[in-house]
Amino acid sequence: MFFKGDGAPKAGNDRGMLPLLPLRDIIVFPHMVSQLFVGRERSIAALDEAMSKNKEIFLAAQKNAKTNEPTEEDIFSVGSVGVIMQLLRLPDGTVKVLIEGKRRARIKKYIAEESFFVVEYTEIDEKPATGVESLALMRSVQSTFEQYVKLNKKIQPEVLMSVQAIDDASRLSDTIIANLPTVKLTDRQEMLETDDAHRRLERLIELLQSEVEILQVEKKIRSRVKKQMEKTQKEYYLNEQMQAIQKELGGGERDEWKNELSEIEEQLKTKALSKEALAKVKKELKKLKMMHPTSAEATVVRNYIDWVMDLPWGEKTEEQFDLELAEKILNEDHYGLEKIKERIIEYLAVQALTKKLKGPVLCFVGPPGVGKTSLAKSIARATGRKFVRLSLGGVRDEAEIRGHRRTYIGALPGKIIQSLKKAGSNNPVFLLDEVDKMSSDFRGDPAAALLEVLDPEQNHSFNDHYIDLDYDLTDVMFLTTANTLRGIPVPLQDRMEIIQLSGYTEFEKLHIAERYLIPRQRKECGLDDISMEITEGAVRTIIHHYTKESGVRSLEREIAGVCRKVARHVVKEGKSQHIEITAKAVPKYLGVPKFKMGKAEEANEIGLVNGLAVTQTGGDLLPTEASIVPGKGKLQLTGLLEKGMEESGMAAMSFVRSRLEKMKLSTDVYQKVDVHVHFPEFVPKDGPSAGVTMVTAIVSALLKVKVRRDLAMTGEITLRGRVLAIGGVKEKLLAAHRGGVTTVVLPKDNRKDLREVPRRVLKSLRLVLVDRVDDVLREALLVDNIDDMFPRGDVIEYRGGELYEPNKTDPSPSPSHNSQGEQPGA
Repeated sequence: MFFKGDGAPKAGNDRGMLPLLPLRDIIVFPHMVSQLFVGRERSIAALDEAMSKNKEIFLAAQKNAKTNEPTEEDIFSVGSVGVIMQLLRLPDGTVKVLIEGKRRARIKKYIAEESFFVVEYTEIDEKPATGVESLALMRSVQSTFEQYVKLNKKIQPEVLMSVQAIDDASRLSDTIIANLPTVKLTDRQEMLETDDAHRRLERLIELLQSEVEILQVEKKIRSRVKKQMEKTQKEYYLNEQMQAIQKELGGGERDEWKNELSEIEEQLKTKALSKEALAKVKKELKKLKMMHPTSAEATVVRNYIDWVMDLPWGEKTEEQFDLELAEKILNEDHYGLEKIKERIIEYLAVQALTKKLKGPVLCFVGPPGVGKTSLAKSIARATGRKFVRLSLGGVRDEAEIRGHRRTYIGALPGKIIQSLKKAGSNNPVFLLDEVDKMSSDFRGDPAAALLEVLDPEQNHSFNDHYIDLDYDLTDVMFLTTANTLRGIPVPLQDRMEIIQLSGYTEFEKLHIAERYLIPRQRKECGLDDISMEITEGAVRTIIHHYTKESGVRSLEREIAGVCRKVARHVVKEGKSQHIEITAKAVPKYLGVPKFKMGKAEEANEIGLVNGLAVTQTGGDLLPTEASIVPGKGKLQLTGLLEKGMEESGMAAMSFVRSRLEKMKLSTDVYQKVDVHVHFPEFVPKDGPSAGVTMVTAIVSALLKVKVRRDLAMTGEITLRGRVLAIGGVKEKLLAAHRGGVTTVVLPKDNRKDLREVPRRVLKSLRLVLVDRVDDVLREALLVDNIDDMFPRGDVIEYRGGELYEPNKTDPSPSPSHNSQGEQPGA
């Protein structure tokens, strides 16, 4: 803004008619030079009209600056007559104009004109301010304005100098009000309409004092905020300033912050917190009220309160105690797994009677793909509980279980508390997946942290480092899964009920494929309405030659591959044809078979014995070869054997050496030959159950007699020739049945395990249960004088699934079998 001197010539008369320029958010006072940017067409036309005459134009402010097309009622009636000093047209069509205000004037009436406003006006005669009082007012105004300029750095010092030199009251008030940009438009219009210079000075000093007070408060606020701030808190500056302004003006109640605190207090009245948690939250809330909302500590406290309030204290889902419904749900989702289903039904039965049973901690141990994780979801559905899953694979930090203490930046509760918050229930089914895959390092051992979580005698007061409150986990049903027990510490195993899940048998895989996998893949491939059949033989072919697993994941992938090929055929040929996939057609869909199924040899051979083994993919035949070569009594064992199997081979050799005389061999024959025992196939092998197999192979090689090809055996041996019990009887008998073996030699102590074997498998095999190695050799070797070498001991024999006793006419029944043996077509 610029101000002209008193010597400017006076233009115009007491009355006149001029074009009108409506102003937005600005008032041009007499003696004031203002730069305006004009863009409205009518306003530009008014400027052109003024420039074409004596350059005078009437300036009046709009009542509402947002009005683009003002009418007569939208414009104040009092304005000023101004003179256009300079006019410049800009490239964008707007006009930059420099105008000087000359004198006050009042609009009498509007003259009809389409392109711009034309008004008839009368000049306002001002009443001069004289006398001592007016002089005192002028000095007071000048002094106050000087104080205002010192506080407001935006006003140039030259303006203050020009104000100090003015001795006319009217001009002084107009000059000062023109340099107060923060004064409201209505107050400035009031100053323009006041024709008494003395009254204008009185009003001006009120406005000046108000502005000075506001600037002093702002300076005080800035000073205080600056002291409180650090370099890292600069981003909070504007917010702090706004809050401080509200406080100084009497309106700083921090409504939003207080509302949030009030909401927390209301939640406390309805939330069923423990006494300890309630006291802790109240204490933290009291601390929070004394903090500033944007401080770092307030954020930490607020997060803590939110975590405590969001936990499901005492919130439980209603459990289902309908045993028939639970059993139906478990059977719908999974085939087999009778032990686990029975355990869950038992738990529900006890819970229905007592209502107080602590949640059991079950650990499902089994190979990949047998349904451990999906079974946990079914248990949650059968019991009516919510389900949460926490994968522990690769976890090596104890804080993942217990959380971090609040002193750390970015601290959070552990995964146990986080999962319970996510579940929104205090009694979910909580699955700790892959519990054997945890490891430990310098940050602690997560397995040790789980000891408290999984102990029913301790987890009623589980203490997370972040929450730092006792939380009751007794209502949570914890389930854990693992592939092996080797990776689980013994103290942790002691706190869990271990349930072993063996791999699915061929019959179980067949049923799972027919009942679950094929219907699901048909639906996913869009073959629901297609006439398609995958025969039982085709499924068996896929199981035997295209998968080698304990579970059914690969089986489902191969079935999906068949369905995709069928879908392609349907799109090309149409839906009218019936598609039947037989065993012979499987290679057409899946290519060359990937695996060879273990089969018995076609002829009896010397030194070749069929052993039985259990692998991660189920049971399998374990061919064992023994060869005698000239040497110095050395025993060599090959075939990627582990330590246990090597020691079993040494025991077998020692037993054979102790029986050389009975076998009518020279007692020093072993000193002249080397014995080499080999297990084909390059896969790791371990365990003692091949002891009888190695003994039989070595004896066959030394005696140069053949071994029955249709016989398989398994059992651990001692140096005294005893046959001890082994594991995996069910899987081994299934492998023998699948491989075409007709006779299986087992330890007598494994008779109890025959209950788990499917009925149809027992009917197809002759089982010989022995407790001495001599009985094993008697069954396996094809020797004429076998009774002289190996006399018959106390042997139990099953034929056709029934106990065989030659001396009795009526065979007694065999051990009872579980329901999974009653297979269709058995």
